[in-house]
Amino acid sequence: MLFFYVRHGDPIYHPDSLTPLGQEQARLLAKRFVSYGLDRIYASDSVRAMMTAQPTAELLKKEIISCPWANEHLAGKDFFFDRGTPQGRWAFQKQSFIEKFNSAEVIAMGKEWYRHPDFSEYTFERGLKRINEAVDELFLELGFVHDRENNCFVKVKDAPQRVALFAHQGFGMLFMSSVLDIPYPLYSTRFDISHSCMNVIHFDETQERIYPRALQVSNDAHLYRDGLMAGYQNLYHF
Repeated sequence: MLFFYVRHGDPIYHPDSLTPLGQEQARLLAKRFVSYGLDRIYASDSVRAMMTAQPTAELLKKEIISCPWANEHLAGKDFFFDRGTPQGRWAFQKQSFIEKFNSAEVIAMGKEWYRHPDFSEYTFERGLKRINEAVDELFLELGFVHDRENNCFVKVKDAPQRVALFAHQGFGMLFMSSVLDIPYPLYSTRFDISHSCMNVIHFDETQERIYPRALQVSNDAHLYRDGLMAGYQNLYHF
């Protein structure tokens, strides 16, 4: 199975929507997906994620399966460091957290990194539990049991071959780290996802124990193909 994690297009956060650029990015994503097709389309229930998924769903004549658990606001409430502001910012965006996330003592704690005393005032553990449960429920629906003790998946039924989830940047850090069994502090400070970019994860169903492999991270080839300005967050272009 190939699993595509896709961030929404260039956003308008208030009110929740896409800019004209984001709508064009969504259109180009649909052109990319129609080349090989998708068996299932999932999306966060935010407007910007749904709008990004809609052109693909229309071209492929597929329904969009709503995933409220993938909404950025729900995921972020346990991971924002400035929870009192209208638009909270993620812990991985603050330099002091980046340094602590990459400290020897936090890295040595592995999957229990959230138990570090410096994080006692935050609800990281609660948030991780909720995300991990949602991720495992999704992949069980797709045909795979997540064996977290051994950092792998086991196939339990026939799986769809091409699946996409349209969601967000901050949630994507949690999702990708959960699926790949990489501790969140490391994943969230070393990888990123720009607007409309996709992460491609391969589940090798020929193996008894499946270790998902990220084939591509934050890929924006669909933008380059049609000559649309690409890069990262409208900040860097390459």
